[in-house]
Amino acid sequence: MLDTATRIRAALERQLAPAQLLVEDESARHAGHPGAREGGHFRVRVVSDRFRGLSRVARHRMVYQAVEPLLGKGVHALAIDARTREETAS
Repeated sequence: MLDTATRIRAALERQLAPAQLLVEDESARHAGHPGAREGGHFRVRVVSDRFRGLSRVARHRMVYQAVEPLLGKGVHALAIDARTREETAS
């Protein structure tokens, strides 16, 4: 059985073909939080050319769509940093 961070990574790789991807499990920082019982807290940094020309909201929708099957089933909260390659070059 794959851990949740690995499942998030696989889902994002499949849907977004990222040039860079970081998935960080921050669940320990939220111990005792009421929502922690529903799943973990994760932070993702995704750099993908598929975000080119899209608003921040549209990018976040793409990330949420990719991980949707995990929401409520291992993922309670997801912090997203979604950029294009050009946005990381500065």
